[in-house]
Amino acid sequence: MHGLWSNLFKGSSSRDDNRVLLKNTKIFTTLSKRQLDSVDRIVYKRFFEAGEPVFQQGDPGIGMYIIESGVICIAQMPDEHVLAELKAGDFFGEIALLNETPRSASAIAKTDCSLLCVSQPDLLGLFKRDPKLGVKVLTALSQITGQRVIQLDQDILNLHNQLEQLSTNGNGSAVEHQTET
Repeated sequence: MHGLWSNLFKGSSSRDDNRVLLKNTKIFTTLSKRQLDSVDRIVYKRFFEAGEPVFQQGDPGIGMYIIESGVICIAQMPDEHVLAELKAGDFFGEIALLNETPRSASAIAKTDCSLLCVSQPDLLGLFKRDPKLGVKVLTALSQITGQRVIQLDQDILNLHNQLEQLSTNGNGSAVEHQTET
């Protein structure tokens, strides 16, 4: 194919790939094709090499990321405790779309990665132009955030129960029993 035409088609293919990735991301699954096209116009692609930070814990939150390819580690500093490993199709940093609080953890490329980035200012501008789109996205974000809070509540309750069990068994006997089995 002639160079000019292949470059033109290459660009549209990339946009099609972006739309598929956006449509398969929980935050955007309810959007119409027209609304997806609007979101696609405000996303930009970033590449990170293995070991490169996407953002550091404490950095200001300015947007979210959707993983097109590669693996991202979400880690709590300073001990680099891994909270999650995310892969293609996963997203992270979405709280930055709701407020500008500092990042609660670091995101580091475990492998070479290609990410789609959605910035809060661009998304809020889009919401002003298309309030129905804004309602759909904010509803999805609220549902996802709510599900995560419910899961965290369950995790805290489980940890509390484990701690209570250890303390009622007295002086570490529960720990000794668990390591023996």
